[in-house]
Amino acid sequence: MLEQHAAGPHTSGTAERGETVPTVPPAETAARRTAVDVTALLERGRTLATPVLKAAVDRLAPPMDTVSAYHFGWIDAEGNPADGDGGKAVRPALAVLSAEVTGAAPEVGIPGAVAVELVHNFSLLHDDLMDGDEQRRHRDTVWKVHGPAQAILVGDALFALANEVLLELGTVEAGRATRRLTAATRALIDGQAQDISYEHRDRVSVEECLEMEGNKTGALLACASSIGAVLGGADDRTADTMEKYGYHLGLAFQAVDDLLGIWGDPLSTGKQTWSDLRQRKKSLPVVAALAAGGAASERLGELLAADAKSNDFENFSEDEFAARAALIEEAGGREWTAGEARRQHTIAIEALDAIDMPDPVRARFAALADFVVVRKR
Repeated sequence: MLEQHAAGPHTSGTAERGETVPTVPPAETAARRTAVDVTALLERGRTLATPVLKAAVDRLAPPMDTVSAYHFGWIDAEGNPADGDGGKAVRPALAVLSAEVTGAAPEVGIPGAVAVELVHNFSLLHDDLMDGDEQRRHRDTVWKVHGPAQAILVGDALFALANEVLLELGTVEAGRATRRLTAATRALIDGQAQDISYEHRDRVSVEECLEMEGNKTGALLACASSIGAVLGGADDRTADTMEKYGYHLGLAFQAVDDLLGIWGDPLSTGKQTWSDLRQRKKSLPVVAALAAGGAASERLGELLAADAKSNDFENFSEDEFAARAALIEEAGGREWTAGEARRQHTIAIEALDAIDMPDPVRARFAALADFVVVRKR
């Protein structure tokens, strides 16, 4: 059986579809949220970054500017103003908060927040196309509305803009921040390539899955957690330690995403039921269940191997996907993944202890970590 890396008390047994899987000790979470308004923290990052983000997107040639605006939720498919769901805004919040580690004003982190958000959305545009996802944030994806070519071009344009936003600052710190951003982007692309390759394999180890998710999600959250500090003049040791916080936070974030990708409520996630199973993703609950051994694990392996050879997979019924999800849970994949989210969350929080920073800033980083692992979307 797989070792359970629990980092604290957890809920055993099954949870219904759409129910939050607790990943942080409830008393600890409540105490930190009492001290920090996480919603306000996320909104601060969004409010500071959005005007600069819109100005960057306005530089794009038509129709890429309007396609980008649609993707960000600023307009609808007909070009009318919209107030769409712009996502959780965790990365901008981390970037402006990290500037305060150095004693700088949060505004110092705005170019970093915008650059990271542009890279993140570059990846979303391409991922949606490669994965065949038709819905994101409760709307049709860009490739579905504007076609695959525009999804590719706009994604490329956003990546180029990210580097422009930083480099036009013209400072030594901007150059250091850009190097970290480009390294994170390369790791992100490596992770997406690994993710795609794993879909065509019968078996993927837990270690391989964690490496992939560290690249695909951890690298950019690591960059977001350090980039404001770099722009504020932090030395490499401080920046590296903040990256450690963000990297492990990213692994916790992705573990929760993997749980939501199978058991999340579509009304909250904006994706189809059993979305990761429909895409044959080798996410953490799946690989953990396959590695666990036992009757449920063996039956799951047989079904997934048959699915890979099936010509009728796209026509599977809800009951067939539900049966696979039940086997993953019976084999322990759901519980193990929740425990891994707790473990990575603990490592992220402990990384903060190595840095001298104002206590209110430390409390905000801890509260953001709690938010990441206790959510429904």
